[in-house]
Amino acid sequence: MRLANMTLDEYARARRVLIRRDPILAPVIRKYHDRSLLDTPPIDPFSALVRTIVSQQLSTKAAATIHRRLIDLMFGGVATPHAINALTDMQLREVGLSRQKTAYLRDLATKAESGELPLDRLATLTDEEVIEAITKVKGLGRWSAEMFLMFRLRRPDILPVDDLGIVNAIHRLYGLRKRPTADRIRRIGEVWRPYRTVACWYLWRSLENTPLDTPKATETRGKVTR
Repeated sequence: MRLANMTLDEYARARRVLIRRDPILAPVIRKYHDRSLLDTPPIDPFSALVRTIVSQQLSTKAAATIHRRLIDLMFGGVATPHAINALTDMQLREVGLSRQKTAYLRDLATKAESGELPLDRLATLTDEEVIEAITKVKGLGRWSAEMFLMFRLRRPDILPVDDLGIVNAIHRLYGLRKRPTADRIRRIGEVWRPYRTVACWYLWRSLENTPLDTPKATETRGKVTR
């Protein structure tokens, strides 16, 4: 299994392969030829997971506001396990975090500091090993781990079958009578291997209704764009 992040050359190759193999997805890829998953630089692993927890079940705007308030409390404006542990529960609650999310952040910081969540080794692990490691943290399930693999580690062949945006995009784009099950999504996605991550990025794009010069991006479960 290839563990390195996708390069620009590989991403371009992925687009060519997907256009050739999937005539339904091909027009979407051509429409968004000037944008890609690689446009935004990835942030460090701990910061990425903090953002994931903060963003759960919130609108993009609300999540960004709370995250900014949280980061403003930290020395140097950088999320670290030590910085999280240095904050009181009251401080975390005052920025807008629920008790549950406060507990999730505490667990993330504890596991990162102890090494139970091996942040410095995640890039060397297989996809399933990364999922296993991340899902040991309270509040981080398989979907969160898959988003980490796609957007932080930029693994090329991830298919988040439980993502609402992917379900809706396939349902609409492929003209299905019923919303596709996870198994049907996997069957449809076989043609995209080994670039299912790239295919999913264009599936999310297919649900956009904003002009191309004002792209919208979210990474919150339940939203239909990323």
